[in-house]
Amino acid sequence: MRRLLSIALCLAAASPLATNAQTASDSLRLFDLRATALNQDPRVAELELLASQSALRLRDINADFKPALSFEGQAQYQSDVASIPLSIPGITLPKPSHDTYDAHLNANQRIYDPSLSPRRAVERAQTVESQARVRTALYSISESVNSAFFTALRSQSQIAELQTTLTDIEAQISVADDRVKAGTALPSESDALRAELLRRRQAVAEQTAARNAAVAVLSDLVGKQIDPSIPLAAPDLSAEVAAARNAADLRDRPEYQQFEATRSVLDRMNDARSAQDKPRLSAFGRAGYGRPGLNPLSDKFDNYWLTGIQLQWTPWNWGVTSREKQINALQRDIATSEEKAFTAGLKRAVEQDKATIDRLEAALSQDDEIIALREKIFTETRARYAEAVITSADYVDRQTDVLAARLTRAAHRVELAQARAHLLTTLGIEVR
Repeated sequence: MRRLLSIALCLAAASPLATNAQTASDSLRLFDLRATALNQDPRVAELELLASQSALRLRDINADFKPALSFEGQAQYQSDVASIPLSIPGITLPKPSHDTYDAHLNANQRIYDPSLSPRRAVERAQTVESQARVRTALYSISESVNSAFFTALRSQSQIAELQTTLTDIEAQISVADDRVKAGTALPSESDALRAELLRRRQAVAEQTAARNAAVAVLSDLVGKQIDPSIPLAAPDLSAEVAAARNAADLRDRPEYQQFEATRSVLDRMNDARSAQDKPRLSAFGRAGYGRPGLNPLSDKFDNYWLTGIQLQWTPWNWGVTSREKQINALQRDIATSEEKAFTAGLKRAVEQDKATIDRLEAALSQDDEIIALREKIFTETRARYAEAVITSADYVDRQTDVLAARLTRAAHRVELAQARAHLLTTLGIEVR
């Protein structure tokens, strides 16, 4: 009886979800796993690569304001040349050669170009948009980590509950064996207990395999091997969820930054397109050597040079600028429509998460009542079994009722933690 009493006290003191191992400093925390998974994802490098690409493109744009040099050479033979149809006695009029040669160096320097600044703005806006797309893609890792983490945590809690009953079953097998030896019980008493012990060990093995599989997924996500023996710490997110439920702003998700960046790109493109139609001024120069030089009637090789100012302006382009702006405006409306649809879906998901949290919180309070009643019944059953009033099958049935109630409570606790984490993830709030 003293042994049975000590077992009962152990069962009463057992905590199904928050064990000492779970609160140990070496346990796995959801926030740490999510941060590690995010940092090791290969796509993180894209942020720096995109910035490097943008820096190079900006240098190319800035190079447009530096002198542009080019060298050209040409040799040709033409069937006819310019001539003067006059015949003056004693005077020979010059006649150009049919073969001509020219080699020259061109130089062009922009003096005023209103399109350069808008082009820089477009490039910066496109980089911000590309980086926002990468961050949006990376955010999906959070939910993947959540799923694997809570799958492993649920199996861990189930294993903890199952293992608390194995010792008791083993103790009752010893009691039943003593009764069989004493002739006060049939062998089926021990066999029923042994069959139940094997069944629960099978359940432990199944849950262990499920936990190991989930931990393997976590290992792949974080990029390093995780020891399956390390416990997972259940996060307490009640305070964060209470604050988040009252928050009216749903714009913490990276998708909103992407939508805003897309609109910014379209606005900058409109500015750049308008700037292309404005006057542009540049200086040019040319120095060369050839036959003829600048004198078309000469038949000798000569040096030459020239310089000047060039104005470029397109005051009329048949409405091309206007249509391109209309296209960008339509694309902006498309981005706004997608943002509204995303917000509507987000609100529906948030309401679903809130309903799930409320249901699980109410279920947990009922779980405690159910367990209290099951344990009360089991205490009476234990006393009756100790007095050999009931069979081991009846004892196993009542203990199974208590175990099932505890397993349900453990599952509800994990599901509640997962629902809270999912709500925060849906809202774009970092889980800590």
